[in-house]
Amino acid sequence: MLETETPHDIPPVVETSLVPSQLQAFIHAYRIAINGFIYLPSDFDPDSSDESATAATSSQNFKSALRDIKIAIGAQSVGNDPITIQVERFFFARGQQVAFAGMIETPSLELVKLFLLMAFYMMGACRRNAAFMYLGVAARGAVALGLHLKDSTRSVSINEQRERTCAWMSLCTLDLMSSSILGRPPATANIRSEYNAKALDLEEPSPVEERLVASYRMSQILDEIIVRLYGETAASTDTAESLLAKLNEWSDTLPGSVLTSPASEVELLTAQPHIIGSLHVACSYHFAVIIVSRPFLISSLGVRLARLCNSPGDDDEFLQEDAAHNKLASACTDSALYMMQTCMEVHHSGLLLGNMCIMKAFVFAAALVLGFSMFSRKERDSGIEQAFNGALEILHTLAQKSAQASHYYEILTSLKNAITAQRQRLMQYPPQNKTRYVSKLFSLNSSRSMPGFQNPVTLSVETDDPSMPTTPNILDSWSLMDAVSQDSTFSGWEGLELPLWDSFPFIDGSIPVSSRTSESNPAL
Repeated sequence: MLETETPHDIPPVVETSLVPSQLQAFIHAYRIAINGFIYLPSDFDPDSSDESATAATSSQNFKSALRDIKIAIGAQSVGNDPITIQVERFFFARGQQVAFAGMIETPSLELVKLFLLMAFYMMGACRRNAAFMYLGVAARGAVALGLHLKDSTRSVSINEQRERTCAWMSLCTLDLMSSSILGRPPATANIRSEYNAKALDLEEPSPVEERLVASYRMSQILDEIIVRLYGETAASTDTAESLLAKLNEWSDTLPGSVLTSPASEVELLTAQPHIIGSLHVACSYHFAVIIVSRPFLISSLGVRLARLCNSPGDDDEFLQEDAAHNKLASACTDSALYMMQTCMEVHHSGLLLGNMCIMKAFVFAAALVLGFSMFSRKERDSGIEQAFNGALEILHTLAQKSAQASHYYEILTSLKNAITAQRQRLMQYPPQNKTRYVSKLFSLNSSRSMPGFQNPVTLSVETDDPSMPTTPNILDSWSLMDAVSQDSTFSGWEGLELPLWDSFPFIDGSIPVSSRTSESNPAL
């Protein structure tokens, strides 16, 4: 796990050297970066002022700090030149100082939003532990204010009710998404159920609110996936089918604003916030499919590798492929393929930001699925090959701004080399048919009516559990295992034992404590 060090030198004051148009450009980049994951209505209100507050009241100080964090996120998301880096660090340090200036003792809506945005910034800065802690502060502040209660907004104005509702949905979405990637317990896990229906309280939602509601609902399903599938000792195909059905229902209710793409090149250039927001929603969907089906992918491809490594005539009674597992494994590969196709469309349009703090983890997860699929067969699949290379291209681009993306790129490069060597050892295997379980969700190149997705799949989750095998470890193990050890591994299976493949260690209540937080599996 990569965790960058906290910079200790505070840059000198740079605000006076920036013209208003530069500050607005950074705030615009911030609005693009958070689209689809976070929406705070006051941030998008044209009547609200982004100018620095001068009053010494607590509320004004918080508003000033919020503005500073927005500018820092915007600067973090764009250029990598020394001036932009200085702007990013200066404004974040100033906003962070306000957040810890004794005001944490008095919870407020501004405090919740401030720690939520600081967590988002920390994810982009490859400091996931700080982000994880900030989300915890934001969650406790939100609960203290009653943001999670459906009856807590009866005595406030409509605008404030909207602010509170969107703040809670944003917090739950970011908390659940990041925790599912890191394999850590979300801060909102035990209180989210009290708020399930409140996402429906937004009357006449704007397109950006519709994307937030879609992501919020997805986060609820993702939480259910982890509890129901990974909370058991074995992965059940029936459970996976029911979870995929929920994702199908979710995709069928998506509004047109999430699914449509700009009609012209001119419109494309002005629709970057809309496109990035829809991209975030689509990637979240495909990631959830991967999470559901990953155990079955590893089961199917693992059995296939074991069979291919056996000598002709060996008894392979215990290495028969399961048809149900194969279907779900195909769904996993297809979902990763669709995700990368969508990401590459946006990337080739020049609309990706320089730092995509959540999407880089999604891309890495999809690439591991594609790489494992490539590793298990000798013949080439041009679509999968292009998607895998596309993941390398995107992560190489993001690596200019993100050390985590650079780390992902190095891992996938090593995996690509392993695939090349492994193909020389594998026998010819018939190509798999496309699955009915998953469909492409969002595309810039073609319009789409309504999703026809049937069932999703699972991919490798990044976890703090040092005992959990990651996909590269699994690939290495197959190169070393002989036929006898492979037979013993798969003999006597009546179900897919999850502890062998995947781990969300917090589900059973025993969270392993490790001092190797900087050496564990890579994450955000």
